[in-house]
Parts: sequence; C-alpha cells; structure tokens
Amino acid sequence: MNDDTNALAVTLFSEILTADQLLRNRLSRVLPKGMEISHFSVLNHLVVVHDERTPAQLAETFHVTRGAMTNTLNKLEWAGYIHIRPDWDDARRKMVAISPAGKQARDQAIAAIAPLINKVVHELGTGRVRSALPVLRDLRVRLEQT
Repeated sequence: MNDDTNALAVTLFSEILTADQLLRNRLSRVLPKGMEISHFSVLNHLVVVHDERTPAQLAETFHVTRGAMTNTLNKLEWAGYIHIRPDWDDARRKMVAISPAGKQARDQAIAAIAPLINKVVHELGTGRVRSALPVLRDLRVRLEQT
C-alpha cells in the first residue's frame, strides 16, 4: 500500500469511529430511562426477525461474547422485556423471545430516537445517505468476513 492509500484508510476509519462515538452518545441521552443501546439493539432485532433466538445466535449477530450477551439478556429479562425459556428439543439451550412489554419499550425507543436520526438524514440529504449505504454495507460485510 502506498502512503495515499494508508492515509485514506486511516481517515475513513477515524471518521467512522468518531461518528460512532458521537451517535452512541446522542442515542444514549434520548433512549428511555434505563435502556442502553445494547438493550435497544436486541429488542429491535427480535422485533425484526419475528422469531425466537438462542443467546448464542444473538451473540453471533451482535459480534459480542456469549458472556456479554448473557449480561444484556439478564437485564432485559429482569426488566420484563424478554422471555427466556428452555429449548424443548435440546435442554442445554435456551430460547429468547420479546415480550409485549419489550415490544412497547422498543417502540418507545424508536419514537425517542426517530427525531434525532431523521434530522441527521434530512441535514445530510437523503440522496447522500442512500449513496453512502452501499459503501458502509460493503465495509460491514468485509469486516464480518475477517
């Protein structure tokens, strides 16, 4: 790699990391009291997939350790946002499903963050956002493969 490519790569990742930090900070401030970004992410995923998942599947989806996912799931279960039951086919596994309270909490979180993210998209312009998505998606896919 030449110096220009190296500088471009460092600048790209620096911008992504900084944007990630700023976005997480802003989202954390507007999420409902007690909800963390990891909680919202799991609840949102369970709503989108319309099905139960094992803790291991969730850990893989979010690229976190099983221990980290167990911690998140314990907090969500304590709050009443998810149900964890034994897998009827394999007693060694558990199955996670979103509860009605979890769906309501997820919907409240969406309502809280929507003005923030919509404002950012509006200010950037929908065309620019649409054109950035393929690059960001390809970047994510490549990083998942390594």
